[in-house]
Amino acid sequence: MTRPLWILVFCAGAIMALSLGFRQSLGLFLTPISLDLGLGRGSFALGMGLMNLVWGALSPFAGAIADRYGAGRVAALGGLCYAGGLAALTLSGQGGQLLMGGLLIGAGLSGVGFSVILGTVGRAAPPERRSRALGLAAMGGSIGQFAALPYSHLILDLVGWQTGLMVIAATCLLMLPLSMGIAGSPQAMSEEGPRQSLRGALAEACGDRSFWLLNTGFFVCGFHLAFVAIHLPAYLADFGFAPWLAVTGLTIVGIFNMIGSYGCGHLGERYSKKNLLSLLYLARALIFMAFLVVPLSETTVILFSAAMGLLWLGTVPLTSGLVAQIYGTSYLSMLFGLVFLGHQFGGFLGAWLAGYIYDLLGSYDLIWWASAALGLISALLHWPISERPIVRREELAAA
Repeated sequence: MTRPLWILVFCAGAIMALSLGFRQSLGLFLTPISLDLGLGRGSFALGMGLMNLVWGALSPFAGAIADRYGAGRVAALGGLCYAGGLAALTLSGQGGQLLMGGLLIGAGLSGVGFSVILGTVGRAAPPERRSRALGLAAMGGSIGQFAALPYSHLILDLVGWQTGLMVIAATCLLMLPLSMGIAGSPQAMSEEGPRQSLRGALAEACGDRSFWLLNTGFFVCGFHLAFVAIHLPAYLADFGFAPWLAVTGLTIVGIFNMIGSYGCGHLGERYSKKNLLSLLYLARALIFMAFLVVPLSETTVILFSAAMGLLWLGTVPLTSGLVAQIYGTSYLSMLFGLVFLGHQFGGFLGAWLAGYIYDLLGSYDLIWWASAALGLISALLHWPISERPIVRREELAAA
C-alpha cells in the first residue's frame, strides 16, 4: 500500500520526535538517579552507553527486516521496547536496572530510530526531493527535543524521577499508532528497478573505501551527541548553575536543530554532501574549543547550545543521502544501519567514557578536548569520499 509522501514524512517525523526527543532528555535524570541510588555517574553513563551500543548493533538487522517486509511492524515493536526500557529504569536494585533499561531502550531505538525511519522516507521520495524529505523527517527529532526536554523537566519536578519515567514511557506508546503511517510494501515505495540480493549489496558496500570512511566519520557524530546530551546537565551543575540552564541549553539545541536539519537537507540537494559534512565537523571542533577557552556563563552556554544545534542532526540527512546516492535505495535501511553502527560505537564511548573519566579525574575537560580533536579528524575523513553512484560489479537479481 502506498500513501502520499507528506503523510509518510509526517508520521516518520513524529516517531523520531518521540524517540529522539525523550532519548535526549535522559541526561536530566543522571543526577537524581545517581544521588537517590547512591551510585557514581559511571553506572548511569554505562547504561546510556549500552543503549547507544545496542541501538547501533541492532540497527542493520532492523533495517534489513524493514527493507524486506516494511517498516510499520518494526517501528511498532521498537516503540514497545522503548517504553519498556523507560519503565525498567524505575525498578529497584543496585544499578542492574539501569543496564537493563539501557539495553531495552537501545533495542527499541533500532526500530524507531534513524535507519528504519529514514530508510523508509529515502525509498519513498524521488531522487530530486530525497535530501529535503530526509531533512524534514530528521527535523522531527529536533522538534521532539524542543518539546520533550521541558516536558520531562516539568514532570521530574512535579512527581520525581520514578513516576516521571513511567509517564514518559506511557507517552512513548504513541509511536504504535504512528507506525501505521509508515507501513506498506517496500517494493511499492522503491522506484528502483531490479533489486540486488542482500549479500550482493553488503559485499558491494563493504568493498568500497567510501563506505568505511562514512562509518568512521559518523563515529565522531555519535561521540559528540551522546557526550553533550548525557553529560551537559551534570557539567553545568558542577559549576553551580541551576538546572534550568541545562534544560534551556538542550532545548535551544533542539530549536536550532530544526533549522540545521532542514537547512542541511536543502543544501545537500545543491552542493556536495561529503564536503558539507567536512565543513560541519570542522565547525563542531571550533565550537568545542571556543567553549573551553571562553569564561563559562549563562550567555556562553546559550551561544554554545545554539551553535551546536545548527550542526546537531544536520549530519543525518547528508549521511543517509550519501548512502542512497552511492549505493541506491533498495537496501537503504540496512546499509545506513551499518553506517549508523559506527555512530553508535561513538555514542557508547561518548556516554560511558565521559562518566568514567569524570569519576577518575573529577573533570570533563579531557573529554571536551577529545571531542574537538575528533571533530578535526572526521572533517579530514569525509573529504576523500567519492560521491559517484557505484558501478555494479555483479549481476542484479531479477525483480
